[in-house]
Amino acid sequence: MQKRPETSVDLVALATLAPGVRQDVRYVGPHNFMGRPVAGYESAQCWLSRPAAQSLAAVQKELAASGLALKVYDCYRPQKAVNDFVRWGKDLADQKNRDMYYPRVPKSELFKRGYIAEKSGHSRASTADLTLMVVDAMRASQQVRGPLADGIDVDMGTPFDLFDEQSHTEHRGQSPDVRHNRLWLRSLMQRHGWRNLPEEWWHYTLVNEPYPDQYFDLPVRKLQ
Repeated sequence: MQKRPETSVDLVALATLAPGVRQDVRYVGPHNFMGRPVAGYESAQCWLSRPAAQSLAAVQKELAASGLALKVYDCYRPQKAVNDFVRWGKDLADQKNRDMYYPRVPKSELFKRGYIAEKSGHSRASTADLTLMVVDAMRASQQVRGPLADGIDVDMGTPFDLFDEQSHTEHRGQSPDVRHNRLWLRSLMQRHGWRNLPEEWWHYTLVNEPYPDQYFDLPVRKLQ
């Protein structure tokens, strides 16, 4: 029998409720803006509050009929990971991934512009960073636009975690296809009870999140 961590929050592994959701958890390895594993991530798994995981399972079920799948980059984020972000943000000497993640924003302004903060909705366990992936290009072409092939991500115009205005969901500098894809994803998520952070096309929070005033620090660990 699988056990969830002993904590006051009802966290579940998304894979147990929605195995069709792809997972590319960026902060467990070096493929992120810090260029290294982030504190608190001991396993490449998406954990969420039970209502959030159940809702994403419903989103995935709807997407499957259209030849698409959700892909998550980050879900529940321990407070110790947020603290690690803050330490990194204050270390102005560390600029190794600037060209990829914040080429037009001085690192000294990441706090001021809201890209790094001492608290994150992710730590409340009902926020997810996500995108769409093509499973069946023929069927997916009825819903999303741009280059489509089985196994690739839908074109959203910028990579995940690009600290830039181009990542704003309604950024007018994006192509019509990208704008369509971002707004189509937002509409889908809204139907299932999620709200988008306008500055990040990938960032969604469950409207009726069960722990709106709590921030958790349990490490992300592998199922026992």
